[in-house]
Amino acid sequence: MKQDNAIRLSLLGLAMSAVTALAVITTFILKEGVPVIFRYGLGAFLFGTEWKPTAEPPIFGVFAMIAGSFAVTAGALAIGVPVGLGSAIFLSEFAPKKVAIVLKPALELLAGIPSVVFGFMGMLVLLPFIRVHLGGPGASVLGGSAILGIMILPTVISISVDALRSVPRSYREGSFALGATGWQTTWRVTLPAARGGLVAAVILGMGRAVGETMAVIMVTGNTVQIPHSPLSPVRTLTSNIALEMSYASGEHREALFATGVILFVIIMALNTVANTVARLGKRA
Repeated sequence: MKQDNAIRLSLLGLAMSAVTALAVITTFILKEGVPVIFRYGLGAFLFGTEWKPTAEPPIFGVFAMIAGSFAVTAGALAIGVPVGLGSAIFLSEFAPKKVAIVLKPALELLAGIPSVVFGFMGMLVLLPFIRVHLGGPGASVLGGSAILGIMILPTVISISVDALRSVPRSYREGSFALGATGWQTTWRVTLPAARGGLVAAVILGMGRAVGETMAVIMVTGNTVQIPHSPLSPVRTLTSNIALEMSYASGEHREALFATGVILFVIIMALNTVANTVARLGKRA
């Protein structure tokens, strides 16, 4: 009993250390960023379209960067979700076991590739292709969307495969017994039964795309403007923090922390929605 209690307390301490680290990070970000938001006004900070930290007085508006972040993320989802879900359906429902054993780990290896490598490949291959064949400067919403669409594949595929494989085999057998084909069973039975996990996979992929920094810096152009087309250069929230934190001071530094607060709230909201959807899917 004493040994069990000691192990239980040790594990509790480890769990609490993770929670404590999260609490410290959250407190620090809020302490550094919230004052400047209320000093300039929440509406002006959120919906202002100009970011001029060196002006007199300085102007801090992050709406263009919020729009840029969501434009790039939406494009990434438009590219990554169909490919990711299609791959997951193939791996869990149609692929021979030997093929699935090889393909799934290979696809998950994408998560281990550093984001700077994706950005470098985007600069060398994707941006020149966009510039020559589609026009514009190359570095754009489209460039960022394509790179992020590839980067979110491991998240979407892995979680989707787990969700599909968690559907009881009796569901499929019952469908086959009624004369349904393999695709009819997948479309009418398996996918609806796994919808909670599939939605969670998409939302977590969205969170991954919103939080990406280095690859986005390299392929989006980093211009503070509201994008008017997929070929427009943009700057995202994460890019803004990474590009300016090294030389920022005073209110400028506080405004970058405030940008982090906005990003923190967005990602926490996405994770909360994903967890809620996953729980509702299990109950259904």
